Amino acid sequence: MTKVWRYIFLSLAAVVFIYPFLWMLSATLRPENEIGALNLLPSRWTLASYAAVFQKIPLLRAFANSLLVSLSVVASVLLFGSMTGFALSRLQFRGKNVIFMLVIFTMILPVQLTLIPLYILMVKLGWVDTYLALIVPYGINALGVLMFRQAFKTIPQDVIDAARIDGASEFGILFRIFWPLSVPTLITVAILTFMGIWNEVLWPILTIRKSELMVMPQLVALFVTGGAAESQLGVQLAAATLLALPIVIAYAFFQKYFIESMAATGLKE
Repeated sequence: MTKVWRYIFLSLAAVVFIYPFLWMLSATLRPENEIGALNLLPSRWTLASYAAVFQKIPLLRAFANSLLVSLSVVASVLLFGSMTGFALSRLQFRGKNVIFMLVIFTMILPVQLTLIPLYILMVKLGWVDTYLALIVPYGINALGVLMFRQAFKTIPQDVIDAARIDGASEFGILFRIFWPLSVPTLITVAILTFMGIWNEVLWPILTIRKSELMVMPQLVALFVTGGAAESQLGVQLAAATLLALPIVIAYAFFQKYFIESMAATGLKE
């Protein structure tokens, strides 16, 4: 009986969490005058809201920009994050623990604290209104370093010793041995990084003025708040749905690795 109640509770909780998303999806496919209803089935289905979004803003260009920026940042985080995590977990050098503490410290700093210095740096470098301003500041992050460090510490030292005896370099050990043994961690870091960059709005608004360089969250935010949506809720919800779609698809494909990594690696010493 206890098991039955547990399933009932979990089912109700699932409905509570998933209903708002289903309602938003339904609202984008119904006439504007029916959006206020709480039911999920409209009197008729229509794609008018999506058509209006594509007519009002250059969404495809913004989508391409977001994809370019997000994938570039993911590649950079995987490369440099894994190299840093490897050094902090497997190499011996003076100051290693101090560097690791500094990495952890950066995780507790509010993002707003670094915005102005970072923006001034972008201006000095002449990177404002370029893709570099969107990619380089996010090229490595503390969470990725921490997850790689924890995952690499679980790999037996004998594997590394055998590789060194066979003449493998440190880069060879990292990319030819550690990466294949840490696929769930690689995918988890990639998903978390992709989600963070894809949803970033504030930094692109500060650094990008040219419409042809704007990323999708920035364009959607300006579209909704700037009056271009003309107070049409269906159009705003359609833009939000298109913005969330890549994240949902990515998680649906890789959720197995994501859960496996969280369960196996953990975030403890």
